[in-house]
Amino acid sequence: MPARFIGSEVYRGSSYGPWHPLRIPRVSTVMDLGRTLGWFGQGEYLTSPRAKPRALEVWHTPAYVAALQRAEAEGAVDDATRTRHALGTTANPVFDEVFRRPATSAGGVMLAAELVAQGGVVHAPGGGTHHAFPDRAGGFCYVNDPVLCLLALLRQGLRRLVYVDIDAHHCDGVEHGFAGSDAVRLISVHEERRWPFTGALEETAGGTAFNLPVPRGFNDTEMRAVLDGLILPRTAEWRPDAIVLQCGADAVTEDPLSRLALSNNAHRAVVAGLRPLAPRLIVLGGGGYNPWSVARLWT
Repeated sequence: MPARFIGSEVYRGSSYGPWHPLRIPRVSTVMDLGRTLGWFGQGEYLTSPRAKPRALEVWHTPAYVAALQRAEAEGAVDDATRTRHALGTTANPVFDEVFRRPATSAGGVMLAAELVAQGGVVHAPGGGTHHAFPDRAGGFCYVNDPVLCLLALLRQGLRRLVYVDIDAHHCDGVEHGFAGSDAVRLISVHEERRWPFTGALEETAGGTAFNLPVPRGFNDTEMRAVLDGLILPRTAEWRPDAIVLQCGADAVTEDPLSRLALSNNAHRAVVAGLRPLAPRLIVLGGGGYNPWSVARLWT
């Protein structure tokens, strides 16, 4: 099967606001660069559907999904909604597409799960929002599309999944979703003493997770050692039916919200190393707050 790319015009011009780190273009730039380079063959670019509220309620609470829809319709939230669901905060403001954009990201990753049913690779850079919880937003994330992607793969009857996360920030929402799971193995490499301040080395989420906090300045050579010593052997021994890789760009050296020092080569090596270990691979986006390095890396 050819590799497929999932994008959407909802990301073009959609912004969290002029002061927010996610005011920058990211996925739309990847779409444009991919087209300019001629990298989308016949049928390889697909437009993401928007997930319906009922699809989001596979993991998110109906009250939270309704609050997201209401926030978009009204352009604001009341104090009770802000307190309960963490919407309308500095990190997770209300903006014009506050429901449509994350619902599109969720629809894209669930489509990716369908596309790899018989095997293959899908790149969905709009996905990777790994901090949302069932009833609240967190860390710039409104809907936890990695959780929804993994659940969609399990609904296909797949029995063994590996989720690898190399974002600079720990995947607290995904770990919450699969703590104690006997079907999903989580591997997270993230900057130590960085928000959300979870993912300690000894934290295993009931035997599900391997967490590796790394120091500031963490570089390509050190990532190669982590790849060979942790990511690849722990993935291979699980014999996964599918791998989901959250490939956040905020671990790249130019990013303003982390202090890691990886290049594109480190991320590319992770993708290349994981590809032979399962018949299905879905590569998501994630963090990344320098528009130039994010677009370059994901493209």
